[in-house]
Amino acid sequence: MDVAITRMSSKGQVVIPVEMRKGIGEGEKLLIMQNKNQIILKKASELDENVVDDIEFARKTEEAWKNIEEGKGIEMDFDDFIEEMKKW
Repeated sequence: MDVAITRMSSKGQVVIPVEMRKGIGEGEKLLIMQNKNQIILKKASELDENVVDDIEFARKTEEAWKNIEEGKGIEMDFDDFIEEMKKW
């Protein structure tokens, strides 16, 4: 495993050290994942389609929970919920 150190600029920009940039082209999209004290970068082009779907689902789920916690959720009974889901 290779290790390098970089800094974040006042604008929130981070430079990937040259020795870590092999195989990453200009303009290539990178996935950034954060979990507690860990940040992971991965080339988006190498992601399996299912992983991309899973990440998008997780993002939408997190957004929905945030809305519920802020009192922005919609409350409905079970039958109304099922009817709403059929529209999807």
